[in-house]
Amino acid sequence: MRPPEAPAEGARSEPLVTQAIAAEAAVWLARLHGPYRSRAMQRECLAWQARSAAHRLAFERCTDTWQEVAGVSRARIQAAVSEPRRTDIRTGWPGGMALAFATLCLAAGFAVVLWPGGTYSTGVGEQRLVVLDDGSRMTLNTSTEVRVRLTEAQRAVTVRQGEALFEVAKDASRPFVVSVADAQVVATGTAFLVRSTPPQQATRDAFGVTLLEGQVVVQRAEGVAQSALSTPVVMAPGDRLRVGQSPGTARQAPAQARVDRPKLDQLLAWKRGAAILDNTPLPEAIADLNRYSKVQITLADPEAMRALRISGSFRTGDNKAFAQAVARLFGLVVKSRDGGFELSASSSGAASVLSGVETDR
Repeated sequence: MRPPEAPAEGARSEPLVTQAIAAEAAVWLARLHGPYRSRAMQRECLAWQARSAAHRLAFERCTDTWQEVAGVSRARIQAAVSEPRRTDIRTGWPGGMALAFATLCLAAGFAVVLWPGGTYSTGVGEQRLVVLDDGSRMTLNTSTEVRVRLTEAQRAVTVRQGEALFEVAKDASRPFVVSVADAQVVATGTAFLVRSTPPQQATRDAFGVTLLEGQVVVQRAEGVAQSALSTPVVMAPGDRLRVGQSPGTARQAPAQARVDRPKLDQLLAWKRGAAILDNTPLPEAIADLNRYSKVQITLADPEAMRALRISGSFRTGDNKAFAQAVARLFGLVVKSRDGGFELSASSSGAASVLSGVETDR
């Protein structure tokens, strides 16, 4: 890459290109050199560049790097182009193109990988960003597993468990369909959050869909006879659709579907390593924090402690600190048990409400 020229005295310095903007520029460049290039994609790229001088500069730098990489790897790229069957197992592109893009990312100082499909997962306390080869982004929260299948007709994702934030690249000809439990979320270009809750977790919801921007339609999946979604639900930005757990352990007929408008900052707090609770029953609060740690917290008498409610911001992944804070503020007893912690009532009893507690350290 050419070194930036020093600005003349009194001239404005170059716009600040953040790592996120540089990554987006690399994705745009890779998409334009990929198999799904279209006039609509070109217009969207131009619109992205028009957002700011930093966007334009990032794209120019990535273009320079791409050209330099193409020159160095010209022989391999030409060989790959002359052998159409030889493709990269992860991107589906000719081997030289995949190599060029990988080198582009390394030269730009960040890591972005484009994936055509497959199964992606995170472990306990882990988060992961996956950029699909259509430009869509999936941010996976802790203990999440999704299955992706991209075709010329549809972009299909199944959330098998966990929570994922989807930022969908616009493509009216290929809807983006996310399957969760017995429902499907249909979008073309938008951002939304999907959470699938295991039946054994202490919560009323089987799954939830929260729309951040754009529009989605949530409908009953094909082949499902019984569902709380008797009619499709058209969501507006800020809406959250929650579908209740079935009685017992099997999800045969979710109890009900309801729409509310939660605090989005609270739902996305996990992206900054926090859990924000708002008058949450203690068993549900513990179930939420347990998602981020292998050190589990249990309650000696969950039903008796359901009346206890807690609000505040808590660091995820530090269950020891959370258990100690809850025990101290509720007047509970905390004991080590089976590699984790158990909370039980003390002889003096516990308060009914805990609010405004901050344990972020």
